This record gives sequence, structure tokens and C-alpha cells, in this order.
Amino acid sequence: MNQPARAIVSSGAALIASALVVVHAAPGESWQVALTSATGLVLHGAHASVVTHNGQRAVRLVEESGYNGEAYAIVPGPALQDGAIEVEVAGRPAEGANDAARGFVGIAFRVRSDHSAFECFYLRPTNGRADDQLRRNHSTQYLSHPDFPWQRLRQETPGVYESYVDLVPSEWTHVRIDFRDRRATLYVNRAPQPILIVKDLKLAPASGGVALWIGAGTEAFFRDLRVTTSGS
Repeated sequence: MNQPARAIVSSGAALIASALVVVHAAPGESWQVALTSATGLVLHGAHASVVTHNGQRAVRLVEESGYNGEAYAIVPGPALQDGAIEVEVAGRPAEGANDAARGFVGIAFRVRSDHSAFECFYLRPTNGRADDQLRRNHSTQYLSHPDFPWQRLRQETPGVYESYVDLVPSEWTHVRIDFRDRRATLYVNRAPQPILIVKDLKLAPASGGVALWIGAGTEAFFRDLRVTTSGS
């Protein structure tokens, strides 16, 4: 039987411990994080603050100055192996970013407690309405850290792990990721059909954390995260 969703207030040592992925979720459990506070986030190469973006209170993430690596913030909550993640995101190139910046914004899941590996879906908001079809085709992306970055996936299997979706930089965008075993699907803006389907997640299925993820040269915003575990 599913348990009712429970709001998590970002405070206290117990919450920080759960953000470090030491508690496992029960099947069918769900929880919410409003993301109106940065307290309790476990930061990895990122700086977090709370702002109002497009009229909504949200967590803002940017890379730490001089950082060169995967930047993300693990959110408070139990570890899970299979389930669904929903969140509102907005992304845009950060001030001073180079021409390759796309406003990369997404969600990492099955994040290992030692930060050594995770799965991830993300958006490239500036590609959604680019006047170039090839760029449009790269609007969404799957990657698996550390062995399958986007460059390797695009080179070895072009077009398989990315797809087009209509996106606007800085606008709020609803994202949902469903994942079970080695299969995951990405839904954008509550579309009834998935935008991207991955049938061969590169990591072996294992419990892990959920993280707000950003790419290089990005200023991103996150709000209203909801996570639901798959039932047994």
C-alpha cells in the first residue's frame, strides 16, 4: 500500500544524514522537497542560494568558482533504486559563460554516497528553439557518470541518448523521470509520451540519492521536487 506523501523540511542533523544517502526508501513511499531553502543540500562543486525566479521561490545553483567537474546538490531524502522524480526546472547560460554553454539543467539519480557514479537526464534549453535542426535534436540528454559522458554516447551511438523537445531558456519547465531496473524515460512539460527512452542504463541498478544537476557555464533554478519509489 502506498504511503501518503510527506513534506520534508530542510533542517536538522537527521535530515542532513538522509541527504548523505544513508536511509533507504520503502516501496511505494513518496516525499516532497519544496526547495525553498538550501539547508540540507549536500553540495558537490556547486553553490546554492534561494531566490525568486519568474515569480517562484526556488533554489539557484551555479558552479563553484574555478571548479571543473560534475556539479550537483543531493537533496534531502532516502536512497532509492527505482521510482519516479518530478521537478520544475529553469536553466540558462550563466553570465560570462562561453558560446558552448546551453543552460544545462537536469536531475541525477542513483547517486552513490561517495559521489563516484550516477545516472542523469538533463535539458539544453538554448537548443529547443535554435535555428539549426541538429542543435534542436540535442535538446535533451542522458549520461552516466563516470564512464558514459555525453561526448562518448554521441560519438559511439549518435542520436540514441538525446532528443528534441521545445524549450525556452529561463522558463519553468516540468520534468519527470521514471526509472526501473535498466530502463528510464524522460517526460517534459507533462507530455503524455516520453521525450527520451533509455533501455540500457549504464550502471547496475542500485539504491542512491537524488540530486539537482547542472552543466558547465549554467545558472539553474529548481522548485517543487517530488520523489516516489516503485512498489515491490
